[in-house]
Amino acid sequence: MDYLSSLPLEPLLTGEYDSSPTLVHERLRAKYGPVAPIELLGVPAWFVLGYDEVLLVMQNVRDVWSKRVDNWRAYAEGRVPPDWPLLPLLQADNMGFHDGEKHHVLRTAWNAALRPFQDPADKRAQTLKRAMERYCDDLIGVMTEGTSTGWADLSTQYGRPLPLMVANRLLGVTLSRGDDMMMDQWRLLDGPDSAGAYQRLYVALLELATAKRHQRGDDLPSYMFAANPDLSNEELARELFMLPGFLDFTGSMICNVIAEVLTNPQLRAALPVGAIEETVNRVALLNPALANLSFRYARTDVKLGRFTIAAGDPVMLSIAGAHTDPRFAAALTPDTIRSTRAHLAWGAGPHGCPSRRLATQMATIAVRRLQDSFSTLQLALPPDQLPWRPSPFVRALRSLPVHYELDASFVPSPGPRSRIPGEPPASPSTAAGDGSGSQPSRSGFWAFLRKLRRRE
Repeated sequence: MDYLSSLPLEPLLTGEYDSSPTLVHERLRAKYGPVAPIELLGVPAWFVLGYDEVLLVMQNVRDVWSKRVDNWRAYAEGRVPPDWPLLPLLQADNMGFHDGEKHHVLRTAWNAALRPFQDPADKRAQTLKRAMERYCDDLIGVMTEGTSTGWADLSTQYGRPLPLMVANRLLGVTLSRGDDMMMDQWRLLDGPDSAGAYQRLYVALLELATAKRHQRGDDLPSYMFAANPDLSNEELARELFMLPGFLDFTGSMICNVIAEVLTNPQLRAALPVGAIEETVNRVALLNPALANLSFRYARTDVKLGRFTIAAGDPVMLSIAGAHTDPRFAAALTPDTIRSTRAHLAWGAGPHGCPSRRLATQMATIAVRRLQDSFSTLQLALPPDQLPWRPSPFVRALRSLPVHYELDASFVPSPGPRSRIPGEPPASPSTAAGDGSGSQPSRSGFWAFLRKLRRRE
């Protein structure tokens, strides 16, 4: 008998959850304790929202939990509908969904490839930092073009496009379709043509991997090949496909930090004293962008909370739920900007985030450039009316509307940009907006952003 399916299941993705997930966590915790039986888009699963229990599964000390979908009993028995919306994600063939030696080999390549961009002492990390600052200024320049006061959506015009630009730079894109790749990454995450975007982006990444095998550069795919020459072009393309998820998470984190700063006077007051990175850490605790993780599957019967999880059952770990667990939250000091690094926003154990420093740096730079560029930023909606994107995994704003007034010291982008010292020479086929000095007005990406402008 399937014990999980025999229980009354709590629907997770409801209007209440979209608007107030904390209330849902509190109700489930009061009724079931740290683990609750839920229904996720018609599929039964265990929802883990106790801090100790989430950390225990993440650490996976005795190899009890698997990320491989073929360990899901209902899937192996054909009881998961083939058109279930989350199935393509769980079937992904990349580092995020492997275990054991296969995961270790791929994770080692990722760590080696990311290291030059995350080590503050490395010139490549320093060059990337300057590029991120310039991308922020360019986005602000396009967003405020022709006016010193107005209205803007800091989600679609700033927080979400910035990681797309950084990703193209990390990829070392020198393909003629570089600009299209940025747009397809956007469509893949939040567009009506996500299926078409998936196919086009995979083809582009496979072409990129093929090119980088023969002509290396100072970029992520080249460093992954250097770390693991046995990777096939197809394997590397599948690994690089993890970037859209990283982008979605980082863009959402940037927006969550901005929203928290604009609505939390205490955090806002801390910014002038240089505590931006600590503010990012605090918001990762208060409102983690990656609210829930994709499924893990029990390899054997295991006790968790009040229940015995049967071998083959799926569990969804709730980072947001763990952070509001009274056993964890009661130890925090609510009246200070300082917060603990013991939060789980970056994961833990074998599947902890390999790009934690890069994401933190991107969010820190994004908030700092806003602080330096605007004398006034105010929400254009009451905080409780901000629209959140419905998602089982990401806590992300659909829009972040603000009224702004530029600081008198802000100098708009002059158009074509000179290269950053240490930056590779521009190529005619390099994606516009990636730091090559291409004319923003000739880029479809920048044209798209200009269409989003609205004058009051």
